[in-house]
Amino acid sequence: MLPKSCIVLPTFNEVDNVEIVVRAVRAYGCDVLVVDDGSHDGTAAIADRLAANDTGVRVLHRPLKTGLGDAYGAGFALVVDDYAVIGQMDADLSHNPVDVPRLLAVIGDGADVAIGSRYVPGGGVGDWSLMRRMLSSGGNRYARFMLGGDVRDMTGGFRAFTSAALRALDPAGCTAAGYAFQVEMAARAQRLGLEVREVPIIFRDRVRGVSKMDGKIAREAIVLITKWGAQRVWRKLRRGNH
Repeated sequence: MLPKSCIVLPTFNEVDNVEIVVRAVRAYGCDVLVVDDGSHDGTAAIADRLAANDTGVRVLHRPLKTGLGDAYGAGFALVVDDYAVIGQMDADLSHNPVDVPRLLAVIGDGADVAIGSRYVPGGGVGDWSLMRRMLSSGGNRYARFMLGGDVRDMTGGFRAFTSAALRALDPAGCTAAGYAFQVEMAARAQRLGLEVREVPIIFRDRVRGVSKMDGKIAREAIVLITKWGAQRVWRKLRRGNH
């Protein structure tokens, strides 16, 4: 028996994918909270229709696209008191819904945080180009180097948390608004001593729609990870001088 769970699904212009993802997740018995950041392609209307016909689906409408971290923070705050386990995943089918029960099972087995990982044995990235593989794996190695810890996929966005872990992580208090939010949450989990387990997944390229990743988001991630790493070194130096 899987714990009572809800998957938080941020959307922005995912008209071709949102219904497929929501129905697939619901088929595994998980509730879904769609957090729509002002989509203008009909995504929100589809989500509303699904919610009107299924009590396990809710929609949080936000007027502006203010970043992935902000969307998750708002969504988590809405559901954290109602569920034993809260998950997160992309709405573009790059995260396969068939893996949802595997993440929840790891939480049921005692982990505080489960991360769907591309960089543990059994995980992978499908048919990515060599350059994209290098950028992704290099970014993860840099994050581990700067922030410490042993999570192999710091940037992965397919995750599940116990409600207690999510409260302790305080996602609304994270600095990052974009994709660096994933790194910040993974680093916080390790710093708090939470039990983090990685579950191998195969990450797939989106088939429909347009990627939201751009240079600005990547730059934010590099700047913030470097800043957090410098702060980590400074804290160590201060402790060493006392």
